[in-house]
Amino acid sequence: MSADPLAVAPILMVSDFQASLAYWREKVGFDGETWGDPPGFAILRRGGARICLAQADRDAKIVPNWHLAEKTSNAYVWVDDAKALYEELKGRGAIIDWDLYEAPYGVLEFGIQDLDDQDIAFGQVLR
Repeated sequence: MSADPLAVAPILMVSDFQASLAYWREKVGFDGETWGDPPGFAILRRGGARICLAQADRDAKIVPNWHLAEKTSNAYVWVDDAKALYEELKGRGAIIDWDLYEAPYGVLEFGIQDLDDQDIAFGQVLR
């Protein structure tokens, strides 16, 4: 007997939990629950995608993946309509890191940044 994973939720460390939570809700369209008093952890959802936010310690330095390895995002979210989502997030005022393009590996993708300079990519497999 084996068990199969159902989903994955990357955890993004954030320097300002409340500001990051507002950004993800208002600019990226994710919503969900928070925990702690004051809140310092969230599991946010949009469709089948999940992203967790966790408050970093006050003196911690958040280092985005792309600072360690060029063109490496902190999260990659698969979507069914990258063009529509790109237009929506642009209109909401999300920080667009790279514009919609067809990647050489057969994916229509774009990227945003969060308030801590972390890249989150959104991609649609082209058939």
